[in-house]
Formats: sequence, structure tokens, C-alpha cells
Amino acid sequence: MGVPGTPAQPLRVAIIGAGPTGFYAADHLLRQDRVVVEVDMYDRLPTPYGLVRLGVAPDHQKIKSVTAQFDKVAAHPRFRFFGGVEFGKDVTLTDLKAHYHQILYCTGAQTDRRMGVPGEDLRGSHPATEFVAWYNGHPDYRDSEFDLSVERAAVVGVGNVAVDVARILCRTREELATTDVADSALEALARSRIREVYLLGRRGPAQAAFTNPEIKELGELAGADIQVRPDEVELDPLSRAALERSQDRATTKKVEILQAYARRPPTGKPRSLILRFLVSPVELVGDASGRVVKLRLVRNELYATPTGALQPRPTNRFEELPVGLVFRSVGYRGVPLPGVPFNESWGVILNDKGRVLDPDTKQPVLGEYAAGWIKRGPTGVIGTNKPDAAETVQCMFEDLAQGAVLQPSRPDAASAEALVRQRRPNYVSYQDWLRLNELEVARGRAQGRPRVKFTRVDEILAALGR
Repeated sequence: MGVPGTPAQPLRVAIIGAGPTGFYAADHLLRQDRVVVEVDMYDRLPTPYGLVRLGVAPDHQKIKSVTAQFDKVAAHPRFRFFGGVEFGKDVTLTDLKAHYHQILYCTGAQTDRRMGVPGEDLRGSHPATEFVAWYNGHPDYRDSEFDLSVERAAVVGVGNVAVDVARILCRTREELATTDVADSALEALARSRIREVYLLGRRGPAQAAFTNPEIKELGELAGADIQVRPDEVELDPLSRAALERSQDRATTKKVEILQAYARRPPTGKPRSLILRFLVSPVELVGDASGRVVKLRLVRNELYATPTGALQPRPTNRFEELPVGLVFRSVGYRGVPLPGVPFNESWGVILNDKGRVLDPDTKQPVLGEYAAGWIKRGPTGVIGTNKPDAAETVQCMFEDLAQGAVLQPSRPDAASAEALVRQRRPNYVSYQDWLRLNELEVARGRAQGRPRVKFTRVDEILAALGR
């Protein structure tokens, strides 16, 4: 058999994960003029788009419009989607090696990093990603419960996900009712008795990871006043010197926005969103029933590492916040896939520029690749995954040119489909998804909303007549 990539013998590629990276990679693969490629995309969930559907905040509809590009990719005649098919359970690595020349993992960073402080597992303490998945209607988290009857909540972290969580906690029912937030979450949030939300950063304002549009939005909430302590947004000498050296206009603007908030008097809105800097949790304190009631913080100061980075170190000053709900958003990590080499300390698949590496020899594993957050860690925005996917696909084509591909025993599209039909007869195709999408949008139109999501797998299958 010759090298695949011809009309008679297409290059068969399996992509695991239907988020943005998977679609960007599929686009790069299918755009090639010289190589005929067939792409089959697998996802554990019945719906595509990954974090665009289930991670992007419901009040950020403009960001979700990127799915129009993904639909164009999916319309390619040599693209197929197998939704509701889980890698390692419904189809194994051995199965895929029998049907594909190359396998590309695009599974993202699915779990939160822990804070590593006492009391982290008290009731009322949650990973931010669970809350995000719940209000976005993720089937796995549809029935999660968060005690919104408490008066104060804290979000630990100052990245964009932390800001999303704080903002959603502060939104009014009227604001949320124009979004695609899950119906069950809309009702629960509408009944919320939370009056104060703390957003806690361990470093100073110049090091905060949130973007300027995100922080501006916090000052425009209909039902919440933003509060910032003037002493915490005054730059320390190290931060001021670093900013003067870098001449970073975005960071300068960020600090200016925060300092303007510190001068802004409250207007009497029903909720307060309080931004704090240079503080780290050292303990979550519980009551007799094991429910969090307080967050103990240490004040930090910044110091310069040998590389010049500014890092926090604790002082001997402590304080306590009375809070009944805590969300941690201090970083994310990937989840190992069955049979795929994994770097535990970094939380990514062991790889070099996207080529999966054997942990013993550090040589590339034939035919296996990674892209996106599972390749490089949780950095950047949705669009950052496009060049990342292109880098991996470049490696895939270089290896193809060398003949370094898997030699599947059944490298035809019909055999792969037959396998999926045998293992998961109820799998969801892209045509099925387009029908489901129409139904969700129609349900939303009736309520003046972008869509009303189906949030259970059995609901999805029933809507498709299964």
C-alpha cells in the first residue's frame, strides 16, 4: 500500500474532542489541496463546540458566534461528527488504530487546580468550572446544587473565568433572562440571596489576568456596585518599575480602570462586587455541620524572582471574610486519556510541538498528536488555539510525507461508522446536531432569548426522536 492521501486512499484522521481546537485542526486538515483527508470527530457529549457552548458565559453571545465558522468546517463532505461517543469507553485507542492513520487529541483542560488549603472540601466550596458548567447546561452538571441562600460569596482568582463567575452571581434576573443560561440555573439565580461577592487576587492589579473588556463590564452591572480599595490598586514600586519598563498600554489602562473604580462612590444598588488584591486564602473555616462560613486570608507582598517575574509572598497580616460560598478559579489542568502518555506535573499530554512522546524514550509515538490546552496547558483565548492547531497539523503532514503513519487494518469510512453504530447506536451526527440547534433556537425565540438549551442527554435524544 502506498502513502495515504489520495482520492483512492484518503488520509484518515480521528479527532478526539469537538471544541474550538478540534474544529481549527479539522479546518487545517481539510483545506489541503495536495492531500485528500477524511476527518472523523468524536466527542463524549452529544453536542459539539466544547467550551464555546458549555464554558463561555451566557451573557457573552458575541463570543459564541465563532460557531458559524465551525459549521462551515462541518459542512465539508469529508467531515463526520460522532457525538455521544466516549474515547476509552465506547471506542478504544486500539479501535482507532485499526481505522485511522493519525489520531489527534483535543480534549482541553477539564478540571480545576486545587488551592491546597485546609477546609477546601467543606460544603459550599466548589471548583469554578462546576458552576460554569451548571449555568451553561452541561449534562454532567445539570443537577449540581449551589447554596445561593447565603449572603456572601467569594471567587478566588482574577482570570476571565473568575470574572465570569462573579459577574453571573451579580446579574439581575432581567439581565440573565435575555441569555442562553440554562433554565434551571436561571430560576436558581433569580432566587439568589447573595448580596456581596468578593473577587480575590493573590498579586496586584498590574498582574491580574482578566482582560480590560471583562473588567469594564463589571462596572456596568445593573444590580451591583463595584468596590475597590484604593490602597490595593496603588502600584507598589516593583510593579510601577516593571510597567514603566514594558510600556504595556493594556496593563496601564487596566490599572487606570481599577483606580477609577476605587474613587467611585456606591450608588445603592442591591449587590456589591468587591475586588481585592494581594490576598491569598490560607484556610476555609466551617461550622459544626461542615459548611463553610469564613475564609481566612493572608495579605501578600510582591517580590522579584531571578527571572524578573513578580510573585506574591505572605506577610504576617491576616483577616477573615464571612462567606458561605467559595469558588476556586486558580488554574486548570488536563485529564489523562486511557493509554496516552501524560505529564502529571503539567497536566498535559506529553508532547513536542504536538507530537505525542513516549515517556521512556522521549521519541514521538507513531500516529498520535495533541493540540490546544491538552497540548500546551490552559493559556490564551479561543482564537489562540488556531495557530496551535496549525502547528500540530504541520507536524502531521511532515510525518505523512515521511510515511510515518499508522497502518490501519480497516482504513475505510464505512468500517469506522459500523464500529460506532455497533458500540453507540444512539450517536449524534452533525445533521442531528443541526436539527437540535434549530429546536433550541426556536424554543429561545418564543421567550426572546438566543436559545433554550436541552440540558440532559435523554432530552436531546428524545428531541431527535430516539
